[in-house]
Amino acid sequence: MPRLPAGALRLLVLISLINTTGSGLWMVSSAIYLTRYAGLSITQTGLALTLTGLVCMIASAPMGYVADRLGAREVFVAGLIVQGLGTAAFVSVQNMWEYLLIGVPLAVADAAQRGAKGAVIGGAVPPEERVRTRAYLRSVTNVGIAIGSALAGVALAADNRWAYVALILGDALTYLIAAAIATRLDPIPRTAHTPGAPRLVALRDRSFLVFVLLDGLLSTHFGLFEVGLPLWIAHRTDAPTWLVAVVYLTNTTAVVLLQVRAARGTDEPKGAARAARRAGLVLLIASGLYALSGHASGLVTIALLIAGALVHVVGELWHSASGWGISFGLSPADKHGQYQGAYAIGMQLGQMLAPIVVTTLAVGWGDPGWLLLGVAFALAGAAMPPTVDWALRKRPFAPDQLPTPKLDMAAEG
Repeated sequence: MPRLPAGALRLLVLISLINTTGSGLWMVSSAIYLTRYAGLSITQTGLALTLTGLVCMIASAPMGYVADRLGAREVFVAGLIVQGLGTAAFVSVQNMWEYLLIGVPLAVADAAQRGAKGAVIGGAVPPEERVRTRAYLRSVTNVGIAIGSALAGVALAADNRWAYVALILGDALTYLIAAAIATRLDPIPRTAHTPGAPRLVALRDRSFLVFVLLDGLLSTHFGLFEVGLPLWIAHRTDAPTWLVAVVYLTNTTAVVLLQVRAARGTDEPKGAARAARRAGLVLLIASGLYALSGHASGLVTIALLIAGALVHVVGELWHSASGWGISFGLSPADKHGQYQGAYAIGMQLGQMLAPIVVTTLAVGWGDPGWLLLGVAFALAGAAMPPTVDWALRKRPFAPDQLPTPKLDMAAEG
């Protein structure tokens, strides 16, 4: 088996660690800064974040196409630079409209750098090592966010405008440092558009879009850790609220330690689809354990919640690995950018729907809601293998055995 290119992996790991450390700074401080110092109400903050999230989702596949055409490394670097400069500009925001004036272009830049990053991995890493690379990067992402969150805690203790401004500028700086490091990545060959051929092929690939939809449905489980489970613990169980921190720590630690191991066997589409099926079943079991915790008391409640979190994170690890294996495995060799952008739509859709879905079903309905949510996870996972089989039957070649992409020599020269 070919070894992973050490240079590319080191650079991608360093970029992710620096960038996600900045993300940790922003995630902890943004809501407080926007509502206290940037002139946005709580409702406006939620609306603005939803709108920019929607823009990012819509722009994902088109910006992935741009990365294929103009060069994945170049678009990756440009996206990081724009995000760095735009994030720094947030310190001058005074109302929601000013936020959107900056936030909408940033959402497009975010879509560009995410799709381009996927294309960089697709172009620089051997097919059998791409999922493992994604797994390493996800582990590093959790480490970076934890570091950023810890650093942000120091500034939050000061609790004044300049402390929050320092966090925002720190986040902006991490984008620019990451962009400088990304310039050291090897360039990925650009592909020329064939006259008369459709541009956004990924959005015409029905079997791939079905996979994206199923993956998006599975992705709503992330909302359980972020929103649903904290509310469930606080309002529907007798567990102490500090258990929320224990659940988060359990999840983060497991991802850091086990994501690479969990990705084994998912480097080709059929193996990845089987992992998605396992993930759906495991998430059904986790949903049942969470539901039972609402009927228990004392130490039994705590034990059920921790057991649910441990089972849940196994499903999360398999689901993440399955998405990488399927999305790379079904992508034509010259279209990784737009296919990775289209794949991101599912995750973004799941993140948008998760807060209302998990709070309404799990927290609002209780047992019936947990059951419905768990069954939905299991059905989405079970649908993955036939969907992948359908997609593979439509492809005359294995994706990485397609004819050599037509390079845009003028762009390269």
